[in-house]
Amino acid sequence: MILRSSLLIFLLTLGVLNTFAENWPAWRGPTGQGFSSEKDLPTEWSRMKNIAWKTPLPGPGNSTPIIWEKKVFLTQASGRDGSLREVWCIDRDSGKVLWKSGTSYTEEETTHKTNPQCSGSPVTDGELVVASFASAGLFCFDMDGRELWHRDLGKQTHIWGNGASPVLHEDLVLLNFGPGPNTALIALDRKTGETRWRMDEPGGRSGLEPKKPGENNRNVWVGSWSSPVPVTQENQTYFLMTYPGRMFAFEPTNGKEIWNATGLNPLVYTSPIHNGEIAVAMGGFQGDTIAVKLGGSGDVTTSHKLWEHKRTKQRIGSGVIHEGHIYILNDPGIAECFELKTGNRIWEERLRGPGPTSQNWSSMVLADGHLYAINQGGDAFVFKASPTFGLVATNSLREKTIGSIAISNQKLFIRTHKALWCVAK
Repeated sequence: MILRSSLLIFLLTLGVLNTFAENWPAWRGPTGQGFSSEKDLPTEWSRMKNIAWKTPLPGPGNSTPIIWEKKVFLTQASGRDGSLREVWCIDRDSGKVLWKSGTSYTEEETTHKTNPQCSGSPVTDGELVVASFASAGLFCFDMDGRELWHRDLGKQTHIWGNGASPVLHEDLVLLNFGPGPNTALIALDRKTGETRWRMDEPGGRSGLEPKKPGENNRNVWVGSWSSPVPVTQENQTYFLMTYPGRMFAFEPTNGKEIWNATGLNPLVYTSPIHNGEIAVAMGGFQGDTIAVKLGGSGDVTTSHKLWEHKRTKQRIGSGVIHEGHIYILNDPGIAECFELKTGNRIWEERLRGPGPTSQNWSSMVLADGHLYAINQGGDAFVFKASPTFGLVATNSLREKTIGSIAISNQKLFIRTHKALWCVAK
């Protein structure tokens, strides 16, 4: 009887633990908002402490890993000038590389030295894995690495390269194919890769065009690195998207625009964030931020815009919304907390660690009441998701990091420019 009781307790405990183990199927997790429902995650680590495994990578990369059950996927460029573009599949428990699949692209493709090729993250639904290799095409693989289809969507040309990640929704693959003159919001059939609809985005510029008289760099450099974000209201799902000058909502089945709000600047690096009632869009260099009440139709700038901030700090990584507050770690390494309804700033803190730089391009992650943010110096900060700032820990891997932290099975997955790290208690 004692043995049976002990076994029952063990199985119940195992069931509870499994309940909190979730997949991280896309950049920014299951909701596209940087949220994890898992508990009891590690808050302290170093190069030697709480490291389950470390898998070396052949070159730098800015994408974020995704996880489905016992498989971790990431995009990786290697070879001369990043000509080999692949999805890597890595065992979640051991760090062993299970397979690599991709393509080779030998034509010249403009990017910046800080943004290696394959900077967009893959996406999976447990049956297929989709990755954008920019000018090299959009590729779909099964879970064992066999190519199911690929599409040539044209050339991407921008002085800073690309970075948007594909999104899966029902039978569709959604992609912000850009930035640059060939920018478009595209929906493809999940099974075949055929185009269902395409919305060309006007005014895309690469920053490589000759300047006109009186133009400065900010006039020439235009683009969006944003990825579509789902919103569900009254059992209906639509998507938010940000492009230079505006945020808008669209129907995923046909690409029809539902509403739009203007007020963003020409450079948009972050993806929109929302709490189901209010959406926030943030611009980039000396950018503008707008908060919009969800709903309405057509141009809702006047009727639904709640507040706006002009000429904010540079924002490249996306923030999170939690219990009526916005949290963001800006490019200069300054974390900020704002009240969602009013836009009033509650606090700001400069986050410093032992790494060589506090500059930040990665996006914030929320889990178990804590915010996780890692900067380019490899310093990861864990602090309370609270209107009162409270730093929990500063952890350094001392390797350059652009990608964001991914969470699954009570583990943190961090992709640096040298390796993929698995952090676990």
